[in-house]
Amino acid sequence: MSLRTVLARLGIAAAGGALVVGGAGPALASGSTDDGGHHHGHHHEFYKGVVTAPGGLNLRDRPTRGSAVIGFAHHGQVVSIFCKTPGEKVKGNPLWYLLADGTWAWGTARFIDNIGPAPRWC
Repeated sequence: MSLRTVLARLGIAAAGGALVVGGAGPALASGSTDDGGHHHGHHHEFYKGVVTAPGGLNLRDRPTRGSAVIGFAHHGQVVSIFCKTPGEKVKGNPLWYLLADGTWAWGTARFIDNIGPAPRWC
């Protein structure tokens, strides 16, 4: 009975873990093959940006202003950008950045200034 409970819990944990990419463990866990960027070759090369929104920036689960807020970046915070994609326009700017700081989340490029080269397309 207890073994079945343990197996059920493991199954649930595995299924839940698949939905949250790198949410529970450290982002730079060695030997991890489910980091999402593994097949891109340079999976640890991120672009950098700084948050310019005066009150900070809500980070969302999709590149739209109506999607769920799953994170927050403070004004002046340096963020890691994985790639950019077109999304809902914010003050005329349609670009959104996929941020890779712990939780993978989208931030509007309208309030993130690039440090160095502009991010690649997703």
